[in-house]
Amino acid sequence: MPYSVFVTRHLTQEAEEKLDGFCQAEYWPEDTPPSYDVLLEKTPTVDGLVCLLTDRIDENLINQAKNLKVISQVAVGVDNIDLEAAAQAGIPVGHTPDLLTDATADLAIALIMAAARRLSEAITYTAEGRWKTWELTTLLGADVHGATLGILGMGRIGQAVAQRGLGFNMDIMYYNRSRVPEAETELGAEYVTLTELLQQADIVSLHVPLNDATRGMIGRDELALMKPNAILVNTARGEVVDTEALVNALNSGQIGYAALDVTDPEPLPPDHELYQLPNAIITPHIGSATRTARNNISLLAVENLIAGLEGRPLPAAAVQPDQDNHD
Repeated sequence: MPYSVFVTRHLTQEAEEKLDGFCQAEYWPEDTPPSYDVLLEKTPTVDGLVCLLTDRIDENLINQAKNLKVISQVAVGVDNIDLEAAAQAGIPVGHTPDLLTDATADLAIALIMAAARRLSEAITYTAEGRWKTWELTTLLGADVHGATLGILGMGRIGQAVAQRGLGFNMDIMYYNRSRVPEAETELGAEYVTLTELLQQADIVSLHVPLNDATRGMIGRDELALMKPNAILVNTARGEVVDTEALVNALNSGQIGYAALDVTDPEPLPPDHELYQLPNAIITPHIGSATRTARNNISLLAVENLIAGLEGRPLPAAAVQPDQDNHD
């Protein structure tokens, strides 16, 4: 009898063909995520689970999934999964690191450019028929070349953004929970305190994982430290930024611009005030949304799942317990 797997959203065609050739997979058919109740209904009998960041995989769900042999997340982050509960249950958890680094770094640079040159406002300006002639002082933006780029979180994506920043002759500074020597030697990045970074950077780009230490990391006090023309870019997790504090900072001119690919809540309600602010750009969590990156992470998620079902080490594991401990 083939393995049974529940997949909380459709994958790419190539990944689904590979998965269907190995097991009996059920795909959630809706555009929106399955509810927690649906997850509780589907997971007790399946052998494998393929999930996304939008799915809450908590201790209760893990403990009632008695047949579950592997959880495979189609993302780098795994903050939606109770990793400790999975480890205690002997269930390996896969994720998809490295494959979306370049795509996400590219988007971070795109958001920096869009905010600095006020592209959203410019597009609206032309679409509304307000473009009458060339003017010397219309829609003036900020220089990107030669700016000071402050990176919070100098992991794979942070380093990739820093590397791109060098192409714009940016001065790179970074804050991380520990120093990253290769970023200093290879990228010329200067290690500074969080306060120094916020005070000195023209552009602050967030690349930290979501955990207890980073949740709400950028709040009222931190925003108050930033330059009045500074740009805040978030391609990490929405909860890293206090949304209410950000709205107030943008409204008051405390900072210049925010460019967000992730928000809190996510998605933002259509009537949220951030959408109305001219100095805010919001994209719908498309950091990894290139055809190549999304296909690659889907394939790696399937490879993680198959390895877990066969009792082999996962190619990319966030949790890899001793399989013998799982009943």
